[in-house]
Amino acid sequence: MTEKITQKCNELNLKAFVAHMDEALTYAREKNWSSQELLLHLLDLELDRRNQNRVDLRFRQSKLNEKITIDQFDFEFHKSRKDQKNTILNLTQTEFINQKKDVILIGHPGVGKTFLAKCFAYTATQAGIKILFTTAMDMINQLIAAEADHSLVKKLAYYQSPSLLCIDEIGYLPLGPHGSNLFFQVISSRHQNKSTVITTNLLFSEWGKIFDSTTAATAIADRLVNNSEILVLEGPSYRKRQKKK
Repeated sequence: MTEKITQKCNELNLKAFVAHMDEALTYAREKNWSSQELLLHLLDLELDRRNQNRVDLRFRQSKLNEKITIDQFDFEFHKSRKDQKNTILNLTQTEFINQKKDVILIGHPGVGKTFLAKCFAYTATQAGIKILFTTAMDMINQLIAAEADHSLVKKLAYYQSPSLLCIDEIGYLPLGPHGSNLFFQVISSRHQNKSTVITTNLLFSEWGKIFDSTTAATAIADRLVNNSEILVLEGPSYRKRQKKK
């Protein structure tokens, strides 16, 4: 009978059910479990396995290269961090993704923008949410390459589909007319439909340096700030301080 049950479980892809069945049967006899209690225990193990597989998949899909959590963030480093602590902590709860809100992190290099963006992204993967982390230039280069091989629609969908898209390092290099147009298409399609996290070293008034024109910069900024949390991080470079240590 056990062999038949194992065979049926394998056909149904109930891997945890099979892996723990003998152990659970022994434990059930010792604890005098009913058949319903035993079955519920095995099903719980199977659900745990599937949930963990889903979380692992979300992390692989995210393109994050590290697992960053908010407990690693030094809120005492600068006043701007302490003043915005509650907002930052709320953003780690992923509710802003359900609300389809955007997050814009502004500040000089090294102040913690990318760290927080990765923290929000990693937390979302642990909740089973589909996310994608990329840099602005990598995204634009991918879209330009897709346009060249006639797969632009598919590549645009790739950036439009995640519940959370994190675009890092906006402002270090100008995107040019074509790049600005492609960037606008991504932001416009996600506006009020999905959440986007942006990190930038430039204030909104300087976004004309990034995009092809003030008009394009305004159109993009208007969509991003419409329903968003804007965090301005100040102070010296935390990264440089860590290197000195």
